[in-house]
Amino acid sequence: MANKKVAKAGKAAQSARSNPYVQRFLEDEDLRKNIVQAYESARDAYGRLSNGKNPTTQIFDDKKLQKHVKNAAGNLRDVSVSLREAPKKQRKGGFGRVLLLGVVGTGVALALSEGLRKKVLDTLFGAEEEFEYTSTTAAPSTPAGTPA
Repeated sequence: MANKKVAKAGKAAQSARSNPYVQRFLEDEDLRKNIVQAYESARDAYGRLSNGKNPTTQIFDDKKLQKHVKNAAGNLRDVSVSLREAPKKQRKGGFGRVLLLGVVGTGVALALSEGLRKKVLDTLFGAEEEFEYTSTTAAPSTPAGTPA
């Protein structure tokens, strides 16, 4: 029975650790400060509101009560904004990194391999035509009896 409770508590703790909102709460000091200030302002407002006077008149006339409510609302707004911007999971790699690695690798391969360079140039611009030059004009012949 105790082992089941321990295992259940362990699973709950692991789940809480992996929750991005809990991580944000643990890491963000401003978030914790806003939560404490919102709680204190709400507690002070409740204390002023529950002093036995007519709540309606207190809401409209008591400036300190209004200040406490305003502070509590502002702090709660800041808390909700911070929680909505929970930490994003870190991406490992990504398309940009793979593309950069491919471009750099291709550049190095082209710089080091002459055969690869020729193949790429032949693919891009067409193969060089190899031909042998033969003259269509005959070389001037010298007469057999005249010295050259």
